[in-house]
Amino acid sequence: KQHKKLTKVQDGGLSYSLSNSFAEPLTSKQLIDWTLERGDKDLVDMYYSHSLHYTPNGGSYDLRQAIAELYGPKVSADNILVFPGAQVALQTAARVLANSSSHSITFTPGYQSVQEGPSHAGGLVTKISLKAENGWQIDPEEVMAAIQPNTKYIVINEPYNPAGTLMKPKVQLALKNIASDHGIYIMCDEVYRLLEHNPDDRLPAMADFERGLSCVTLSKPWGGCGISIGWIACQDLTILDKLKDVQYFGTACPARVSEIQAIMTLKLSERILQRNITIILHNKKLLEKFIDDYNDLFEWIPPTAGAIVAIKFKGPLTSHELGDRLAASGIGIKPAYCFCENVTPENDYFRVGFGESIMPAALDAFRDFVETYKHEW
Repeated sequence: KQHKKLTKVQDGGLSYSLSNSFAEPLTSKQLIDWTLERGDKDLVDMYYSHSLHYTPNGGSYDLRQAIAELYGPKVSADNILVFPGAQVALQTAARVLANSSSHSITFTPGYQSVQEGPSHAGGLVTKISLKAENGWQIDPEEVMAAIQPNTKYIVINEPYNPAGTLMKPKVQLALKNIASDHGIYIMCDEVYRLLEHNPDDRLPAMADFERGLSCVTLSKPWGGCGISIGWIACQDLTILDKLKDVQYFGTACPARVSEIQAIMTLKLSERILQRNITIILHNKKLLEKFIDDYNDLFEWIPPTAGAIVAIKFKGPLTSHELGDRLAASGIGIKPAYCFCENVTPENDYFRVGFGESIMPAALDAFRDFVETYKHEW
């Protein structure tokens, strides 16, 4: 991944990161303290005294039950498959739902694992380009035009990475109808769901649809990156069994310590999410002022969900060149090539993350950088 050059220029990394895509992490001590404050001493005792035996393939029941509470009545613990993060989950799903005789549809720009999973599984793939001029919205008519007789799998990412936008309810409904009419499964990478800036904008999870799969990780909304727990939720038990069979040859089971930390996190979900959305909205206001102050140099579609946004530099540098210059000054961003195979002037947006309390200092450093060079641009 080329972007590592821009985040690890020195052994210690860059001084300021605007490239992180997750919400504010807790410390292990905070997680334990908050769990005790909630009255879950038994859970903390379990954390310190649990056995180091294998966990069940696909995750322990108590964790799967806690996860299922995030979904509607048609999703129970039996509909959850736990993975060591979302990356493995996305690749496992692609191997089950795409193959050399099938066709899949993905979208670009986008997170690499979401776009490339079906290709890695050996299937034919059509990539549909999303455009800032359309608010980064999926066009159901383009999806219909891309469907082939052997189309079996559609992979989307909503809320959308790298732009932090959210599809309209009518678009989600149209995609569900397309999938139902054509016997297609839809995987939705929902890692930023529950971080809608206005909770009234939240869409139903794709797993609440009979041909839908939801992929989630603790790292984004809850900031539980180091817990390394993700999952797939799906109503189709036959598909889940196939996922479990393929999963066995990758990572057979998650660590029990990670499972217990995940249960702690989910039981504290309301408190953690409220803290994180407060940080995100505060940082979003700072970004709004930055864009307003330098609107001759930068433009964006304002984000409505998650802790990320895509920004276009209107000056004389590509996002790659800007990223190199910023990295040399100790500031990390994610240029467009991290999300597009073919970067064009239309999709040459860089991504900024604003989910952490340390983000304002990084934005100040970016502002100083702009002040230093704006007269050259």
